[in-house]
Amino acid sequence: MTRPGRSIMLSLFKKPKPVKLRSLCNNQKYGMAATSVKELLKKGCKILKVPVSGSRVCLSEDGTEVNEGYFQTLPDNTEVILLTEGQTWDEFPCDVSLLLGSSDHHTDLLIESARNLLSDERAPKRRKILQDLLHNLADSSEAEGREEDMAWFQGVDSRFKTKSAYMTYNCENRVRGYLKEVEGYSQNIKCPKVQREYKKTVEIMTETLKSAKYNGCYFNRKDKEANRLCTAEGWFTCQGAFDQDQCTSLHSINPYGNRESRILFSTWNLDHRIEKKRTIIPALAVALKKHTSSDINWEYFYRLLFTRENLKLVHVVCHKKTVHDLQCDSTQIYNKAKRRRK
Repeated sequence: MTRPGRSIMLSLFKKPKPVKLRSLCNNQKYGMAATSVKELLKKGCKILKVPVSGSRVCLSEDGTEVNEGYFQTLPDNTEVILLTEGQTWDEFPCDVSLLLGSSDHHTDLLIESARNLLSDERAPKRRKILQDLLHNLADSSEAEGREEDMAWFQGVDSRFKTKSAYMTYNCENRVRGYLKEVEGYSQNIKCPKVQREYKKTVEIMTETLKSAKYNGCYFNRKDKEANRLCTAEGWFTCQGAFDQDQCTSLHSINPYGNRESRILFSTWNLDHRIEKKRTIIPALAVALKKHTSSDINWEYFYRLLFTRENLKLVHVVCHKKTVHDLQCDSTQIYNKAKRRRK
């Protein structure tokens, strides 16, 4: 038979275990040491100013309740939550900052865990959450060369050796597409004289675009900050619909991060605030009915068609395909552009 007080004497020789304790509704953590759950509860309840009666301790990561036996097996500095009577771990809000602030090692573990969970998960909503988590965690944006991130370059022509080179080409292609639309409009002009002047103007714009390398710098994270639309790491932020000052949904993407993001980025649009087909190009043709290519302010049209003065990068959801009612018609543009260039 154990003599009275022996258990108390034994506990005196146990090494105190350091833990990080927090409440259910407060992010503040308190470092403390205890030799038992009973001692931990006593200290924790005193700090948090809650009654000991009905209180218990559980792991913050999965809600496992900590009893005396389990307490002795916990690693040092384990994070635990003190629950008062009536509280449950299910009410514990997910602290996203813990994930975002984790080390690379913890991120790798998180990726592995998410993949394992996804392989067995059947609920559509939870599968979507896990897929989105993996998509954003599997980031290799720091890699630039083809040999550093072969997966990113899958399906990309072998002539592109770096991500920035391909992204620059991607932007150039979009701008070249706009130029083709401008060139093609000449077929709609019936008057031969106006058509000739229109083609001359387009030739001037083409040479200007060539000198600017078709503004491929907009997608190049290696270019100067003033020239690009992304951060140095490659993050792009939606600039909102044509009639908004910013994106209310806070859309963002890093096509440099992984192959899937690179492909998804192709659905983002360089949208013209003042519409290209309905407004700008017709206004250019109208201006050339009474003036020659050397008489009009062609640089004004050039900026509206091919530069950030009139282009907004928008997520596909923010790309409104309705008429851009900005109280700006072809006549207004014509009036701004008909003055002779100085």
